[in-house]
Amino acid sequence: MLSLLWTRNGMLRLIKTSCTNLVPTVMLVAFGLLAGAAASAQGAPTDYKLHAGDKIQVAVWKELELQRVIIVRPDGRFSFPLAGEVQAAGRSADDIRVEIEGRLQKYIPEPVVTVSVEEVAGNRAFVVGQVNRPGMFVMNPQFNVLQALALAGGATPFAKLDGIIILRGSGASQTALPFRYSQVTEGKSLGQNIMLESGDVVVVP
Repeated sequence: MLSLLWTRNGMLRLIKTSCTNLVPTVMLVAFGLLAGAAASAQGAPTDYKLHAGDKIQVAVWKELELQRVIIVRPDGRFSFPLAGEVQAAGRSADDIRVEIEGRLQKYIPEPVVTVSVEEVAGNRAFVVGQVNRPGMFVMNPQFNVLQALALAGGATPFAKLDGIIILRGSGASQTALPFRYSQVTEGKSLGQNIMLESGDVVVVP
């Protein structure tokens, strides 16, 4: 059978192959290039909920001493002059803006605060197991299981694609969500192709 493969110089060419897992891999890699380009082209949406590791910029109008680029700490919080400790994880930039403005009113008449998301480095999912490029992937703002597999370079020839699971949560509350590749690619049980959440781990056996 004929399949499309990317060459080292970035060109596509047809090759003859009999490997059953190669076609899904090629499809996933090509899809991953499109998904990655789309993700890098867009910023975080206005309702994006922050995570530990995200970078934000906080600025108070006409107050040069109150302008900071901040990375949200692992505990989900950050410190800001006069405002003290601020909870960031799980909240939008606008929520944080309102809170900081309220706290600064004790010291500054009618403060005008701007909070913008600079990087969403804390919004991450992981792909491990029988893929060509296992690792951590930043979501901007989200992608689904197929997109995650594509970004991981597709499956290896030894992957059991119908045995994929998504681990969500931690400790005793962790759950394993099944993903049957053949069913999804045939247009069946599309609900399995869920949007990943921060911290999810896609396991390809």
